[in-house]
Amino acid sequence: MKIISQSSTFALFSIFLAGLSACSSIQPNQTNKLTDADHQNSNAKLLIHGGPILTMQGMSPQYVQALVVDNGRIQYAGTLKQAEQYKNNNTQIINLNNHTLLPGFIDAHSHLNSVGLQQTVANLYPPPDGTVTDIASLIQAMKDWQAKNPAFIKAASGWIIGNGYDDAQINEKRHPTADDLDKISTTQPIIILHQSGHLASVNHKALELLKIDKNTANPSGGIIRRKKNSNEPDGVLEESAVFSAMGFAFSKVPPEIMQNMAKTALKTYMENGYTTVQEGRADAGTSEMWRSFADIRQLPIDVVVYPDIMNEKAYMLKNGTQLNYQNHFRIGGVKISLDGSPQGKTAWLSQPYLIPPEGKPKDYRGYPAYPDTKTVQDAIDLAYQHHWQILAHANGDAAIDQYLDAISSANNKFGQADRRNVIIHAQTMREDQLDRAKKLGLIPSFFSLHTYYWGDWHKHETLGPERSNRISPTASALRKGILFTEHHDAPVIPPKSMMTIDTTVNRITRSGDVLGADQRVSPYIALKSVTDWAAYQYFEEKDKGTLESGKLADFVILDKNPLTVPSTDIKNIKILATYKEGQKVYSTQTENAQ
Repeated sequence: MKIISQSSTFALFSIFLAGLSACSSIQPNQTNKLTDADHQNSNAKLLIHGGPILTMQGMSPQYVQALVVDNGRIQYAGTLKQAEQYKNNNTQIINLNNHTLLPGFIDAHSHLNSVGLQQTVANLYPPPDGTVTDIASLIQAMKDWQAKNPAFIKAASGWIIGNGYDDAQINEKRHPTADDLDKISTTQPIIILHQSGHLASVNHKALELLKIDKNTANPSGGIIRRKKNSNEPDGVLEESAVFSAMGFAFSKVPPEIMQNMAKTALKTYMENGYTTVQEGRADAGTSEMWRSFADIRQLPIDVVVYPDIMNEKAYMLKNGTQLNYQNHFRIGGVKISLDGSPQGKTAWLSQPYLIPPEGKPKDYRGYPAYPDTKTVQDAIDLAYQHHWQILAHANGDAAIDQYLDAISSANNKFGQADRRNVIIHAQTMREDQLDRAKKLGLIPSFFSLHTYYWGDWHKHETLGPERSNRISPTASALRKGILFTEHHDAPVIPPKSMMTIDTTVNRITRSGDVLGADQRVSPYIALKSVTDWAAYQYFEEKDKGTLESGKLADFVILDKNPLTVPSTDIKNIKILATYKEGQKVYSTQTENAQ
């Protein structure tokens, strides 16, 4: 097999991924009294009123009647009568018409650029995000895309590419094989990425170009699946084998196509109310691409990049991290990936999977990305030495243990301080691990969307009822006083902000079951996890996350209030407009400016 580094895989493009119910209206804030000097010098650009304005301050809902925005920041938040004193001839007045305004959503973890990929290549998602329900409909979706996109295929050196299939939702309950994909083409290479981003399938032409045959050994940290009772590859790849294959497929795609994908991704996030977004596992090329957008002032919202520490040490040593944005761009820290995907059965668990993958023993527990503990410790130590915030992908509880051990050791060596290191996904996090994480100063960023998308699969296939009920244990964290965030890990799941909040509140599976009723939290707490607490994760709580005087005027307007609709209707709430620093970056044109 032609081995391509993970760094090459992400060149120009980060391909993979790798609470408390109560809602009460309170009296508007009566502070910030306008002085004569303030009145004479005010030059407000926006005065917003006419609907619920949810500030997200504190642990219970607080509303104000009006906001005044000046020069990109909130000048005043309180009563309408007081706000009107800030008006002048240059003030634009926005009447919410009973729609709801709250802080802009903050993306706690995803792969920004890869959303552009997902929206460019063949859509293989199952419902509700796509139409693939079996192998036949997958093949048809690929053929339809192939017929409509000859220019892209030519630019990609003939590769036919799809994204988002899910063996858990395919009727056959298996991965497509090389034999299946040969029905699309035997002369052009084909690769389709699993929805988790941790597995892929290729056809025989792709196997030939990738130099994968019966004599090819499994790469470190990955697996080439084989036909039963044979060493012949069946076309299904796991982990590092996927990274190499995708890197090869995209190695000749022109930069302009990649840049168009990036713009598509930004647009998608703004349509979902996000004002701060993340490139969650970048290489130097991807990082510099976003910097180049910033340099020509083409970033309408904030982009925070986290390069892969294992492959981009030199880049990080040269560039370091920044707390301040340069034209909406900054490097926020580093990313390390410690295991794979629970739905793909590659996450590293302490106890066996309920039903192991075909050909695996009954005690199969997945596997670590880095079996050598010293490799992980050295990377964590390097980040501590340079004060880089660490985001660690850890789905399985064995991987979480590995991370906790490394953080504990680094804290002992270098001091704990206020580092705000993050456990990304933390899917199978145990109670004892939550206790330990709290002592170590770690922030879990949960992936509660799993409860809908793979809840039934986890219950009956991967983890069993007891462990699956604890997927993304948000209520446990809340009871222990642990601040947590929520994310969608796009493009694993499209960056649907309201669905992220809905699943955190309801934990309803595709079949209608409630997965872990004792882990549900209120809509207000769910909103905290994508606003106030997410700002804290980024060290940006002084500027973002709540609506109060002095903070950036980052906000989103919704057609309904998530705190007052039936909780099961949260997912249907529409984003009407997104504002970044007082500037409209997305709108359905339904909000009323006067």
